[in-house]
Amino acid sequence: MKKIYTILILSAAVLAVSSCDSFLNRQEDEQMTFEKIWKQRTYTQQYFYNCMGYLPFDGGIINQGGHAYLCATDEATIFDETSGHNYIMRGSLNSKTLPHGYFSTWYEGIRDCNIFLQNVETCSDPTVTAADKQRWYSGVRFTRAYLYFLLMREWGPVFLLGDELIDFTASTEDLYRQRNSWEECVDYVVDEMTWCSNNLPEQWEDQYLGLPTRGAALAVISRLLLYNARDLFNGNPMYRTLKNADGTDLFPAQYDASKWLDAAEAAQAVIATGMYELYKDSDNPANPYLNLSGIFKETWNKELIFCSGGYSSKASFAGHTAPTRLLNGSYNGSGSFAPTQQQVDAYAMASGRYPVTGYESDGTPRVDNTSGYPSASTEFNLTSVTNPYLQALGVTGSDASSSSPLMYKDREPRFYVNVYWPGSYFKCGSTGKVATFAIGGTGRGQFYPRSGYIVNKFYDHSLNYYQNGSSGNYTFPTFRLGEIYLNYIEAVLECEINGVSGTAVNHALAMQYWDELRERAGLPSITAVYPEAALAEDLLDLLRRERRVELAHEGHRYFDTRTWMIATETDAGTMYGLNVVNVDSQAEGVVPAEGWARYGYEKRTFKKSYYLLPFPQREVERNKLLVQNYGW
Repeated sequence: MKKIYTILILSAAVLAVSSCDSFLNRQEDEQMTFEKIWKQRTYTQQYFYNCMGYLPFDGGIINQGGHAYLCATDEATIFDETSGHNYIMRGSLNSKTLPHGYFSTWYEGIRDCNIFLQNVETCSDPTVTAADKQRWYSGVRFTRAYLYFLLMREWGPVFLLGDELIDFTASTEDLYRQRNSWEECVDYVVDEMTWCSNNLPEQWEDQYLGLPTRGAALAVISRLLLYNARDLFNGNPMYRTLKNADGTDLFPAQYDASKWLDAAEAAQAVIATGMYELYKDSDNPANPYLNLSGIFKETWNKELIFCSGGYSSKASFAGHTAPTRLLNGSYNGSGSFAPTQQQVDAYAMASGRYPVTGYESDGTPRVDNTSGYPSASTEFNLTSVTNPYLQALGVTGSDASSSSPLMYKDREPRFYVNVYWPGSYFKCGSTGKVATFAIGGTGRGQFYPRSGYIVNKFYDHSLNYYQNGSSGNYTFPTFRLGEIYLNYIEAVLECEINGVSGTAVNHALAMQYWDELRERAGLPSITAVYPEAALAEDLLDLLRRERRVELAHEGHRYFDTRTWMIATETDAGTMYGLNVVNVDSQAEGVVPAEGWARYGYEKRTFKKSYYLLPFPQREVERNKLLVQNYGW
């Protein structure tokens, strides 16, 4: 009877994962049986891949399921009225209108992983070696723990099932589950990932490239313990009243500064492996433009720690970041993935100083007059702006320059790599053209960038997407060393602010890592640029700015604004861009004069209850012990 239940569970789980090939489908002459899975290498290995298939494809983050992570913050916007991220921005989020349906999918994945972990050792195929079983077992154990991590960063403390296989013939009451506490969830994932770090390989064979490694497990611990130390999960008074029915606290009742030491140690553990290094162009290591673009162009480079989804096509990103109607051909992009004006303002000047320190109520920027940025009243004055990124890509002569606002002149390299602004040259292969996004513009069609900019970071300008659909391939960085450096610096600064000491708290080393990041990006040392930032509190503010631009559009900002608990300020209110909504282009490739203005294209909502998602209504209705998150 137990075997029958297991077969039913397995069949349901496999059918639920549409992205994975089901190997329990009826064959021409037989029905797949549960026993057969563990008798033949082919079927056991297919089940392994089925489990690994639950790891999210972060290279496809631009698609609807990931829109919330990119566009429900002050970082970006996308022209898609049907995507679930609109529930957050418009204030209509609730237990029936979640931005995605991952909750049940990830628990289905956990169930499939448990089945595999409990049965892989029984595989009797003589071609399956002990090393094969260990490899598969450790990979699936990583996946199970990672799915819990994904659940936790969206819903907080969840249900830990351990090795349990749910018996669906049990009564409804027997299937009720209380949420585990946040500390229990953190300890579980850290323990599991620690085991994985001791059992996963440092590098897989070529046939398994893209699967999690020892470094990936350590990187998960680093990010989780960083979140664990931040305000959302560390003594947050908003969550102190959330308790299970038996009275146990779901969240930590008091702030614990020692968690920052844990975060520093976890980041150091990744760095100490010595397996990773900041990417620099092999031919031109002093060229920051090639250094920065190469992270996302040179596959399997040494900065990458884990690329969920492995080697994949850039087609989705190319389609969303190539201006529509720019060149003739059958492959025209939508050009709809756009940074906000707030994100454009976030990049430093060539001097290394961050120019915009805040905003007036009408969106007028407050400017650091020592940064080299023009005044708020002259920022849209036109001048000749040379784009050094285009020059690094081989664009010469007048194509590398444009008549553009002063705000785009003398910015840091990450600005030019990450931001395409209208009226400048868009290189695609051996050709290119100027795009504009006002009505009638060369980049304006059914879809267009609502803020008037396009995210430029992931587009491969050596290829012509319009001519033959060429988009290139990449290994999207779920985790990379640049993030781990930033994790360490933040943890060290917070330790200093809170008076926490330990061998991992090394101020000089943290500043060294920061210098290395900025040197790679063509910027001077943060302490040289900001000599007045003598206190750790001042450096922490600058570190948050650095993190915002270094990791732009990689899926971090969504969770950073929430775990720092600043989203009610950053992710609510008016989002600004250029005025492309109600002005017309009168000449091809020319931005109308009225277009050069800050324009509030969208007003967003962020409520305190949005810091964590509500549990789906279906879960609330069928589990009477489930305590819903705050505010829902």
